[in-house]
Amino acid sequence: MSRRPPLRHAARAACLLLLSGGAAMAEDFTCAEAPEPVFSLAYGSRYAEGSNSSTLDAEADAEVDEALDPIDDFLRDLTADANRVFLPDSDRQAVADCVVKRIAVWAREDAMGDLRSTTSNLTIGSRLAAFGLAALQVAPFTTLYRDLDDIRGWLRTRQRAQMAFWEEEAGDGAAQGNLRAWSALAAAAIGELADDRIIQGWSAWSAVYVMCKAAPDGSLPQEMGRGRFALHYQLHSIAPLVVTVARLKRQGFDLTGECDGALKRIVGFAVSDLDTGEKTRAITGEVQTFFDGTDEIEGFNLAWIEAYLTLYDDPALDRLAEPWRPLSHSKLGGDQTAIWGPLR
Repeated sequence: MSRRPPLRHAARAACLLLLSGGAAMAEDFTCAEAPEPVFSLAYGSRYAEGSNSSTLDAEADAEVDEALDPIDDFLRDLTADANRVFLPDSDRQAVADCVVKRIAVWAREDAMGDLRSTTSNLTIGSRLAAFGLAALQVAPFTTLYRDLDDIRGWLRTRQRAQMAFWEEEAGDGAAQGNLRAWSALAAAAIGELADDRIIQGWSAWSAVYVMCKAAPDGSLPQEMGRGRFALHYQLHSIAPLVVTVARLKRQGFDLTGECDGALKRIVGFAVSDLDTGEKTRAITGEVQTFFDGTDEIEGFNLAWIEAYLTLYDDPALDRLAEPWRPLSHSKLGGDQTAIWGPLR
């Protein structure tokens, strides 16, 4: 497996902050304005029709990126800001008020409230997760309580719409895969932020539903149907599943034993195949993207390891993670080493 050393994200040291009264917290920092909220989304699939999500359609892929880039760019900036609460010399109140103020702009406009396509409903979960996780990081330190309440109400409404979609409209195949897992993570974060046990319960149910579909060897059948992308999508499922299980365990929902320890099998399958991809190739009949020259393992693919190590003692995984630390993934809440490391 290629182990290119991770780049240190300059954004972690150059976030923009605001004091609750509007004054600059320090001469080097000010709080950026929130970008224009994105309300409607209507994109289709990135993949060629009939390809079972294994052949990218370049034009469709570009259209999806164009629709989602304003959201994803905001989330990367927002998460970098929120992660400053973990820095020892940070003014946590200023960080928190900046993050809350910016999210509240989107909350009051009910951003992402008009999802006009099946694909937009399927894929919005990871974005809701990122908003929820950023808000959770700063909630203990903010003084903008009314804004925080607006955020809770917005995310609760959006997540309940997601729950209705997954239970009433999503296809059986999608409901077994990574997109459902990302919505489960959103529910874990939003349920915790809003103290909503119904949303947290749905998160637990959804995570278990996906985990229990795993084959005895730990491969996820829905992701193994992705041809040369199968190992990529196995990892893409693992990220939200692990962080969901870790967050829910701290909220009183212990899923580690579900389906005879399915999570450990799912992780074990992927990790054991990172050097050659031969196990996944044997199932799919195709060389995986990590080994055909089109992709390579990066730190964000492994960011979930930090949360996993709070659930299981695994020295081999700890060693695997070490060259990539600090591990980060914006849709998991950013700097996973800072978030989970102290909890081990």
